[in-house]
Amino acid sequence: MISGDMSNKRRRAMAKVHAAIKDGGGTTLLSTGITGDDARLAKAAVDAGARLLEPNHPAVALARGFRGVTTMHAAEKVRHRLPLRIMAEVVEGVRNVVGDDIFITVGVPGGFTELLPTVLREEDFLLLSQAGADGLHIHKSTLPDLEDVVRLAHRYGLSVDAYIGHPDDLHTFGLPALDPEEVARVAKDMQAVGCDMIGLMTGMSYEGVAAGDIPAVIKERLAALVESVAVPTLAEGGINPSNFKACRNSGGNILVVGTSIDDQARQAVTEAVKVYLG
Repeated sequence: MISGDMSNKRRRAMAKVHAAIKDGGGTTLLSTGITGDDARLAKAAVDAGARLLEPNHPAVALARGFRGVTTMHAAEKVRHRLPLRIMAEVVEGVRNVVGDDIFITVGVPGGFTELLPTVLREEDFLLLSQAGADGLHIHKSTLPDLEDVVRLAHRYGLSVDAYIGHPDDLHTFGLPALDPEEVARVAKDMQAVGCDMIGLMTGMSYEGVAAGDIPAVIKERLAALVESVAVPTLAEGGINPSNFKACRNSGGNILVVGTSIDDQARQAVTEAVKVYLG
């Protein structure tokens, strides 16, 4: 009854992504964190040129002080408890202010590798689609789980951007891959089950790395991803003003940036308040 409508919706969504990549000369920005969960800052990001946004449940949990969390690390531990309806409300609010031409992918309870079993029901996919989401930002850690999500997401007109992590990462943010060869193999498997975009969690640390550079092992993992699939690729984790150009030069299509923008926004608020109290 709605399969044609939903296929068209997903096709339009991916057209937004490809247009943003093309206009960015091959690489663009996916703005997340507070620019994804606060409609005012989402509009500010879009006014600055961002065309891809990502509200996600750990960032929303942090923004609302959900269960008293004050850090993203703490938010990751309770993100699965955030009601999904709140994420639908966030998406709808952001969509209302940024318009239809902006791509919105959303991270929701049950879409990540959660600490407690968190079920995404079929009606949840429809709710998110109707709220204005173009896609789902997914961090499942097994291929069968990811395949289930892709199947239902596509049924309701949602694209899927899913991620590859490292087995030693602090938080499990995607299918694990130990080395570049495994990154390539896992990425091909993800493409085969229908992922519309595939990302790499960089897990970057910068000790001993020259300013403006990224670790050699991350370059190798990114290269393995980019060379192994035909769908758009993403890099997420630790990207900031000092290293983003090196990330752009990796050949990936989309840089996912949240914490760095959050930090700059918090500092701007601190300095503004000091003016009035000074």
